[in-house]
Parts: sequence; C-alpha cells; structure tokens
Amino acid sequence: MKLATLRTAEGTRAVRVEGDRYAELGAPHVGAWLSQEDWRARAEAITPERPLAGADLAPVVPRPGKILCVGLNYRTHILEMGRELPRHPTLFAKFPEALIGPADPIALPPESDAVDWEAELAVVLGATVRRASEAEAAGAIAGFSVLNDITTRDWQYRSPEWLQGKTFEGTTPFGPYLVTPDELPGGTRPALDLSCSVDGEQVQKAGTDDLVFDPVELVRYASTIVTLRPGDVIATGTPGGVGHARKPPRYLSDGVRVVTEISGLGRLENVARDERA
Repeated sequence: MKLATLRTAEGTRAVRVEGDRYAELGAPHVGAWLSQEDWRARAEAITPERPLAGADLAPVVPRPGKILCVGLNYRTHILEMGRELPRHPTLFAKFPEALIGPADPIALPPESDAVDWEAELAVVLGATVRRASEAEAAGAIAGFSVLNDITTRDWQYRSPEWLQGKTFEGTTPFGPYLVTPDELPGGTRPALDLSCSVDGEQVQKAGTDDLVFDPVELVRYASTIVTLRPGDVIATGTPGGVGHARKPPRYLSDGVRVVTEISGLGRLENVARDERA
C-alpha cells in the first residue's frame, strides 16, 4: 500500500495511491492518518478512483513530531569520511521547517556556499513505542519513503554538533509516498537500491545491505531514548558519494537538478534555487 499527502485548494489531504489513481482518506496528512489505530484496514477498504496525474505532492508527513537522523550508517560513507565503524548509532535531529515536497525547489541559503546532497531511506512510524523489543520495533514501522538530507557543510562543521548544518529551512525533499513493508523485499529490513544524481550524473549508488544499523535496530535504539509516535521519521543515513568528500569538494548551485531514487519507493526530483535570486 502507498500513502501520500496531497496539497489541495482546501489544504493538505492524506491519500491512498494505487497505480495512477488516488483516494482521499479523510485526514489532513499521512501523519494524522497513522495516528488511528486501524489505519491499515481502513485504508485498504478505500478504492482509489481519482487520477493522480498533475497532483501536487507535499512532504509525505508534512510536520512530523520528531525527525531523527542517523549519521555515518553506510559502510562506504564512513570509510570515505575517514572514520571507524560505529558501535552505536550517531543521532541528530531535523526540524519540520526543513521539509519540502518531492518536486519542490531546494532552497540554497545565501549564508552557505557548501550545500551538499545525501540520499537516504526514511522510516515512518505507525505506532507508539518506548523501549521497544526487536519485534515491537518491527511492528511499529508503518513504511518507508525517500529523503535527501541536504546539508550545509560549512555550518555543519562550525561546531562538533551537526544540527545547524542539517536543518536549514526548505532544504529537505521527502516523499513521494509511504510504502508499507509488505510491498517491499525484506519487509521491515528492506533490500532496496538507492541512488542520487546531480544534473544527470550519478553521484551515489548503494544497496540498503550496506547499512550498519538497519531500520528495526534504529527504531529499537531510538525508542530507548524517547517515545516514538505515529508519523515520526527516522532518516537512516547516506551512502558514499557525497560532494563534500570529493577532491576538490563539489556542492549544489542555482539551477542544478537533484534526483533521489529508491527502488520500490519512488523518486524525488528537485531543482536547487538560490534564495538570493
């Protein structure tokens, strides 16, 4: 099953997508829909009949209560950054204001000349869990989506804490759909191919089998720290190929097209736009 959040003249709406059609679900966004205990069965009972072509997709969860991000979680990326494999997940946060839709422009802030790409698999929670067991963590995963953790590297490395470089407003594409685990090979530990291209050149390509900490482990670990709730998001980290690790480094500029794709989940197509323009 695929869920999405559409922008309409009356506001955003949660929808179920099937092929090239959709049906409204009676909730303002996917996060609100997932807060209902019987969201799966209710969504399955609704038949999509409206054409999806031309629909304006918002971030799949426009304002998650929490966006937890994982740094250094692909072996290839860890090695290219000159670090050792971690014993525990490296967590930081992102604020909802950073999120944009799957076709929205990426805002290039005038304060930075080092805006980088980071293609990521995103986990979306569908249940409330605290100190989850492995089975509870798996059961709490509503589905997966595509996210690009666009990063202002010069701000990220101003201090040992990364948050300020990770959450500039209007920078983080998220969508197009939430796809439930039953639709994916591997289920809650999906075996998927991830890629990112910049102006047609492939810059990242990896499989989720390169993850150090898989989605179930990340939900279990994060729920030890804080209660996770429906609509919360965990961005699971990026593989090798980021612009900052290149010699010389390569960053986004005005007009550059960034395409982020994960097999079975869909693609994001976003053009970088200089906010000074």
